Amino acid sequence: MSIRWRDAMSRALYGPSGFFVAGTGPADHFRTSVHTSPAFATALLRLIYDVDAGLGHPSRLDVVDVGAGRGELLRTLLLTVGDAAGPAVGVSGEPTRSGRSGLIPARAGSPETLTPTASARSLRDEPSSGTARPSLAERVHFTAVEYASRPENLPEEITWTSEIPAEINGVLLATEWLDNVPLDVAVHTADGWRYVLVDPESGAEEIGERVSPADLDWLSKWWPTGPSESGFRAEIGRSRDEAWANAVRQISRGLAVAVDYGHLSGDRPVDGTLTGYRGGRQVPPVPDGSSDVTAHVAMDSVASAGSEVARCAYSLVLQREALRALGADGGRPPLSLAGTDPAGYVRALAVASAVAELTDPAGLGGHWWLRQPVGIPHEPAVAR
Repeated sequence: MSIRWRDAMSRALYGPSGFFVAGTGPADHFRTSVHTSPAFATALLRLIYDVDAGLGHPSRLDVVDVGAGRGELLRTLLLTVGDAAGPAVGVSGEPTRSGRSGLIPARAGSPETLTPTASARSLRDEPSSGTARPSLAERVHFTAVEYASRPENLPEEITWTSEIPAEINGVLLATEWLDNVPLDVAVHTADGWRYVLVDPESGAEEIGERVSPADLDWLSKWWPTGPSESGFRAEIGRSRDEAWANAVRQISRGLAVAVDYGHLSGDRPVDGTLTGYRGGRQVPPVPDGSSDVTAHVAMDSVASAGSEVARCAYSLVLQREALRALGADGGRPPLSLAGTDPAGYVRALAVASAVAELTDPAGLGGHWWLRQPVGIPHEPAVAR
């Protein structure tokens, strides 16, 4: 029996035997920025330090990861924030401590070392040696939000829950979460927009009833099409707008960050973007629970929904720009390092290669970073 795509995705991804609930986790099927390099977590940690400063270094700083997979990002953040009093570098550019959590050590000239500007920005808010303020590692509270059961080996410092907690004072992260929020698909016919129905077992589609007034309003505003464009498909992002608005609503003060692949008005895909992933390969989108089912995010629509809740302007930039502003520029280490520290030079080259993948405009660097401050000044959270 064919049903609407939103219902089919909900069952396939989040049902009792759903793709994100059962099995070993999404990391076995597709690779995100989180899995590509620890430099991604390092950049996020610098942003977390900025928000901590903007909040006046509260006694507890929340870091909430929505769509946490098996906790990979929070594991790295936990180990990184506990390794040093912040992502700082020494005078020579060498990190004050190397080998963050057993990962590739950052070296002089490495993309993982802070640029002088970024270093000054992070260090200016740190307490002096005579100040008794607890370090961020002592104040931060990590929470993973995911429908799957808690992984057995997850550090006890990370709270695991199926719902976004309320009254967040800190940072909410949503890395490739919105693209998996179930949504309806519509097709433009001679008599207007109609839902596309799908058979969950085979993936076969058929045309269903006319879209609801609420979905028609969304399509008219965010995915407009001419009256004669029959066969034009659209992915109705209203459910994602609502999901993001609800996430922002849980923040008392702080910053919400969504990182995802998406598109903007005026550049919507004619045939949509719905697809599947399984075992590291792209496959047809069959919502039977055996594969990921995903669609690109209408980022401007989502951003507008979040800003209405926060009553504050948002920032929307490409990942390439966001990471470079946070010190990860993908630059090669200086050749002089090869003469003084050959092994370090090789490690730095490896890190530079990983960061280059994170900032590649044809790949992960083309993802969007949506940053929505709530109750804090723009400068520490948005302005770069």
